[in-house]
Amino acid sequence: MDRIIVKPSGPLHGDVEINGAKNSALKVMAACSLAEGTFFLTNIPDITDVRLMSELLVSLGMTVRSVDTNSLEITNPGNLTAEAPYELVEKMRASIVVLGPLLARYGKARVALPGGDDFGPRPIDMHLRGLEMLGAKFASEHGYIDGHCERLRGSRIVLEFPSVGATENIMMAAVLADGTTIIENAAREPEIADLASFLNRMGSSVLGAGTSTIVIEGVEKLGAVEHAVVPDRIEAATYLAAVGIAGGEINLVGARPDHMDMLCQKVGEMGMRISADSNGLWVMANKTLKAVDLATLPYPGIATDYKPFLVAMLAVSEGVGIVTENLFSGRFRYIDELIRMGADIRTEGHHAVIRGVENLSGAPVRAHDIRAGAALVVAALRAQGQTEIRDPSHIDRGYENLVENLSSLGADITREN
Repeated sequence: MDRIIVKPSGPLHGDVEINGAKNSALKVMAACSLAEGTFFLTNIPDITDVRLMSELLVSLGMTVRSVDTNSLEITNPGNLTAEAPYELVEKMRASIVVLGPLLARYGKARVALPGGDDFGPRPIDMHLRGLEMLGAKFASEHGYIDGHCERLRGSRIVLEFPSVGATENIMMAAVLADGTTIIENAAREPEIADLASFLNRMGSSVLGAGTSTIVIEGVEKLGAVEHAVVPDRIEAATYLAAVGIAGGEINLVGARPDHMDMLCQKVGEMGMRISADSNGLWVMANKTLKAVDLATLPYPGIATDYKPFLVAMLAVSEGVGIVTENLFSGRFRYIDELIRMGADIRTEGHHAVIRGVENLSGAPVRAHDIRAGAALVVAALRAQGQTEIRDPSHIDRGYENLVENLSSLGADITREN
């Protein structure tokens, strides 16, 4: 089993280039099942989840070729096998987004119930209800969802919660449906807008992506195109948190400040200095940060993916901060690992009370999910002694060269077998 070893580091300095967004790349790759031809995708992160999605597309009958480290050529010959096997889907929750496009293109889909991160249940009921309103019918047995339809038809769909995955699945199904589909209370994340841009390049008509109301006019046929994925705001937040914890000054090259408004506002309240420039985002921390209260909310609020980094920052800030998790019930599981490192954190229900300490203490810890694992890495920058993050396979699912990038900024960090 691999492990990441972190020792106390001084302030960080330098530039780090932000890769393409994992949560956009996976959905754009899935959307390639909507049309025949060869797609060329750039700014694709070289991470485990992208390799898993590539395997899934190959299992459907496509070919996926790496042009270079961050570019893919995906060829869809048509007449795909509309079944996503358990051995791939159980490794990655995002696999469920092939359900909508397969139904729209072939009138049937058989997809295993998804797996993924270990932070509590995330039901797919909204995905299924939205697709049912377009005319699909579903049965569930033996760990698979079987869907079929004669022809999808546009409908007005009101989501009970602005679910990113449900919004994406419905969008990708609706682009080939008869008539007009309106999604109310749609997710507003930048990755939704990026997927809509990709679908429009293919020949669809998707309006309003990035707002709470998306209007989709169905078309008869789509075509293969080129597309560059937007930068990863969660990766940018990871390095921002590293500076907040260790101190220093870095440039996040390629970051999109307009995708991170609420986060920048919150860490600014904590005492960090942040400025957008033509290359991305400049961040600096030259003193101990001050505690703040925060709550996770759908975009444009504080993303639940940001929360592990903010908790790590609060663990070494002055004062007491209260963090409220409004989206996923199990997403405080990594806090026990921070407590092993000397953090003073108490949880009750969906709240965490964090009393800042001057320094953490190095300890062996385990990464339970992608962002929590990365948060333990950046927290270790302010820990006395050696911290060992075991089983970093979850981190590999979402980060390309996290260890190398932090090392280039001056962190004392290595990866060992």
